[in-house]
Amino acid sequence: MKTFTWPVRIYYEDTDAGGVVYYANYLKFFERARTEMLRAEGFEQDQLLQNEGVLFVVRSVQVDYLTPARFNEQLQVHCQVAEYKKASLVFAQKISRGDVIVCRAFIRIACLDAKTMSPKSIPENLLELLKNEH
Repeated sequence: MKTFTWPVRIYYEDTDAGGVVYYANYLKFFERARTEMLRAEGFEQDQLLQNEGVLFVVRSVQVDYLTPARFNEQLQVHCQVAEYKKASLVFAQKISRGDVIVCRAFIRIACLDAKTMSPKSIPENLLELLKNEH
């Protein structure tokens, strides 16, 4: 899939006592970008839950923190599907400040049946979109 980019500004609440972005907040920025990428492709997560009975959950995360981000900086969160399977996706994501990569991650997302919380196939229309864009 082509790379999707979502802007984020760093607020005071995003920073730690040292004035840099608290490490766990990068995961929030990654989450927002994935949600906005799906939204831009016409898929709302609440509608997928209601209509398809599926949830997407984080199964694993590998993050490299390369340089700190600070209060009031404008960053870009980049999101790309690196791998797709029947019931999971791997997103290659990075956060940048211009040409400088602040942090990068590989995040595996599992598709679950909302009632049983067991693996379930990604809805066919979404999977087809990912295959055609990959």
